[in-house]
Amino acid sequence: MEQRNQVYSNVLDLVGNTPLIKLNRITSEFKGDFYAKVESFNPGQSSKDRIALYIIEQAEKKGILTPGDTIIETTSGNTGFSIAMVSIIKGYDCVLAVSSKSSPDKIDMLKTMGAKVYVCPAHVSADDPRSYYEVAKRLHSEMKGSVYINQYFNQLNIDAHYHSTGPEIWNQTEGEITHLVACSGTGGTISGTAKYLKEQNPNIKVIGVDAFGSVIKKYHETREFDEKEIYPYRIEGLGKNLIPGATDFDVIDKFVKVTDEESAHTARELARTEGMLVGYTSGAAMQAIKQLEEDGEFSENDKVVIIFPDHGARYMSKVYSDKWMSDQGFFDSINEVAENIQYIK
Repeated sequence: MEQRNQVYSNVLDLVGNTPLIKLNRITSEFKGDFYAKVESFNPGQSSKDRIALYIIEQAEKKGILTPGDTIIETTSGNTGFSIAMVSIIKGYDCVLAVSSKSSPDKIDMLKTMGAKVYVCPAHVSADDPRSYYEVAKRLHSEMKGSVYINQYFNQLNIDAHYHSTGPEIWNQTEGEITHLVACSGTGGTISGTAKYLKEQNPNIKVIGVDAFGSVIKKYHETREFDEKEIYPYRIEGLGKNLIPGATDFDVIDKFVKVTDEESAHTARELARTEGMLVGYTSGAAMQAIKQLEEDGEFSENDKVVIIFPDHGARYMSKVYSDKWMSDQGFFDSINEVAENIQYIK
């Protein structure tokens, strides 16, 4: 990295080394200390910057990628943004197959970053030719000089976090971390981070967060893929209707499932209590902490690290939209929205 007087050569020099921030008000009644690894401090505002840069640079080192090539990827939005950002700096074209569940904000961002975007129906099976997995594969086969990142089955997804996120958390907690809580989509973040941390201290407990409607938790417990677990849900970047090869289930101790509604409210609560405008998946991770606390998971001396994967700016038309929340039936007498806007005429 060429760095003089805090001047960076380009935005990629800012990937990684995100802060660990203590949570105070939202955890005031909980046992133990709780810290958020806030990945929105990456230049692309998500943890996916790490894997985009790492995987692309590994491909360059192996001669797989050369300037002018096209990078293709399957994404719920964040990985696509990160790949588009890296592609701009390094001189590649970028083509993305995106789930229709992705927020309009995310899709608009991808287009703004110069990516060609294919929006695919979310609620189809993984092997359906319209699924974003299959669309990406087809585009790769049709485009000469293209490289398919395939984050869901790419070991480098795990390696990126093993070499960055894990060491950062270990150093930031001075080795005192007792629990890691992280959402699992592709599984790369939790797997790579957990692998590193457990090598330092095998007693660290790693807890994954899954969504109702996803197969991940049951597969972890039984090693059986159960299609009956699958049904539509709203949280982006969390859970799966397939078993990602980038998930190392052996380094994860257990999974907790969270609901769409509670995760949305908890994301908004983080903004109100901690001043953190974080994404839907971050709300899911914090919701898991609430459930684990109720179950007596934590003790007074525990130091718990929660990974908050991205920024709330990508969900302004979803969890931070009163209309969207009302349309989902997420506002009731308990979670009624306060009217904080007054128009002066």
